[in-house]
Amino acid sequence: MTPPEAPAQGSQSPGTKPPAVSARLEVLKKRRDFVAAARARKQGTKAMMLQARPRRDNEDVAPDMIRVGFTCSKKVGNAVARNRAKRRLREIARLVLPVHGKPGWDYVLIGRATETAARDFDALQSDLKYALRKVHAAR
Repeated sequence: MTPPEAPAQGSQSPGTKPPAVSARLEVLKKRRDFVAAARARKQGTKAMMLQARPRRDNEDVAPDMIRVGFTCSKKVGNAVARNRAKRRLREIARLVLPVHGKPGWDYVLIGRATETAARDFDALQSDLKYALRKVHAAR
């Protein structure tokens, strides 16, 4: 995933599109990354569970990279329902993480049964922003 493009001067009103940022998004694919995030900080919301962990310096990942993974269990529903929930999670991650996420962190978004697919999109974004604030404040 790449960061959003910066709006051209005067083309849009401020606040309608996220600004271009230096953090890049990459998708987690290896099981060991998901397991490491599962052992780290967690924050639940009505629509999802967020797991987050700061990466160690000895990992072979660029320090300005934000990595994110998505998962939904069979409790969410059949394959169609799980894929719909993951699509919604991917989109809110694309919009929210470059602005509110921290470079050098791994995030895993876990969909919840019925709530992730049915929740209003703005409320879903607010849930992720809330979870990020709580995870980063926990020290």
